[in-house]
Amino acid sequence: MNEVKEALRNIEQNYKLFLQQQFTFIGALQHTRENAHDMVRPVASISQVQSYMDHHCNNSTDRRILNMFLNICNDLSKLCHKLETTHSGNTVTDGILERCNLLLSHSNDLSTIRAKYPHDVVNHLSCDEAKNHYGGVVSLIPIVLDCMKEWVTHAEKLPRHALCNVSGRSAVSEKREAQEAPARTAISQNPASMHLKAQTSASDKDNVQVQGSKHVQKKHLNDTGNHGGKHKHPWKPPGRHT
Repeated sequence: MNEVKEALRNIEQNYKLFLQQQFTFIGALQHTRENAHDMVRPVASISQVQSYMDHHCNNSTDRRILNMFLNICNDLSKLCHKLETTHSGNTVTDGILERCNLLLSHSNDLSTIRAKYPHDVVNHLSCDEAKNHYGGVVSLIPIVLDCMKEWVTHAEKLPRHALCNVSGRSAVSEKREAQEAPARTAISQNPASMHLKAQTSASDKDNVQVQGSKHVQKKHLNDTGNHGGKHKHPWKPPGRHT
C-alpha cells in the first residue's frame, strides 16, 4: 500500500506541473487541430490527442506539453493495473478501478465528463471551449486522481489479509491458496491418522491375543491339576472297605 501511495504522489506532482501549463496545453490542442483541419468535433479521447501529437504537431513546445499529458495518463493506467494485481477483490474498490480503466481507455469518449469543485480546470476555459471542445479532456486527469484517492481510502479500511505486497504474488492467488489450505492440511494429516489407527488396531489385537493366551494357559493348568499325571483317589473316611 505504501508503494501505491508513493506512486500516486509522484503522479500528482507531475499533474501539478502540467496544471500550471494548462493554457499551453489548450494552445497546443488548438494548433494541432488546425493542422489536422479538425476544428469542429471536440477533443474527446486520448487516442485523438496521441494522433494530433504524432501527425500534426510541428513545434517542440506543443509536442512537449501533449506528451506530458499522455505520460500522466499512461502512468495512471499502469497504477490501475498494479492495483488490480494487488487487491483480492471488493465490490467497491473493483468498481472504482473499473471506472478508472474505462476513463483511461484510449478510445473512450471524454466529451461529456466534467471535473467539479474543488477542481477549477473547466473554469479556466471560455464557455465555448468548455462546452464544445476541451471540457472533457482537461477533466480526465483530476477525475481519475480523485478515483485513485477514493480507492486508497476504501482499501485501507479492509483487513490486512485482503491486500498483498505490490511486489509479491497477486492477492487472488493468495486467497485461493488460503481457501485450499484446509483441504491440503486434511490430506497431509490423513496418512498419519491412518497409521495411528493401524497401530491402535494392532495394539488392541495384541492385547486380545495376550488375554486369550493367559486364559488358555490358566485353563491348561487347571486341567492338568485335575486330570493329568498321577491321579489321586478321592479321599474316603477310615473304616471298612468293600
